Amino acid sequence: MTRVIIVGAKGRMGQALVKCLPLHAGLVPAAQINRGDDLAVALPGADVVIDFSAHANTVEVARLCARQKKALVIGTTGHTDTDTFEIQQLKSQIPIVWATNFSTGVNTLFWLTRKAAEILGPDFDLEVVETHHRLKKDAPSGTAKTLVEILAEVRHLKMVEAARHGREGIVGARTSSEIGVHAIRGGDVVGDHTVLFANIGERVELTHKASSRDTFANGALRAARWAVSQKPGLYDMQHVLGLK
Repeated sequence: MTRVIIVGAKGRMGQALVKCLPLHAGLVPAAQINRGDDLAVALPGADVVIDFSAHANTVEVARLCARQKKALVIGTTGHTDTDTFEIQQLKSQIPIVWATNFSTGVNTLFWLTRKAAEILGPDFDLEVVETHHRLKKDAPSGTAKTLVEILAEVRHLKMVEAARHGREGIVGARTSSEIGVHAIRGGDVVGDHTVLFANIGERVELTHKASSRDTFANGALRAARWAVSQKPGLYDMQHVLGLK
């Protein structure tokens, strides 16, 4: 049996993980960690940690897991460059699955986006639109950032230079080297993402819509079961699904 600690168990994703965990054969709960709880005390009784708390906590969670040689699944987004660097330094000590989205459908969208960008070529303009609930704190979403990264990589562009976050005023004609990124917030939308490929006379749109957080929770639990049998390293959901 693989013993799982859920960090951020009282949050929206944490509650989904707690609900879905009993549905996964071979996984058993080890502890639920929330603000004020001591993860270090619970770690000896676990094999893997799933962190869906907040990005500000993830570096410390990763350090504790590395110290006690426990696999880690990271579902938080919005990390600073410093946070990202510090977490990446731990990949030589433990297996880390770090994904912006754990949905099987979204990871299929990632794969399809890359293929479509390769096939359609440079004549198509690229736009990414994401919609989330009113309480989401970061924008654009981590999933949208990953989609932009994929598009930029295929086009041999630097993401920070290519991304255009919304448009306002007299911005001039669209250039072929920009990738539009648009974040919509409202209501209780779990998460919608669309990649638009637009050319003169035709458009291709790839869209994923999530109606339940269970899709993300089940993917993260699948990643946890996979991670405990891996060598130390930095992985994402594409590795878990065998798409890399």
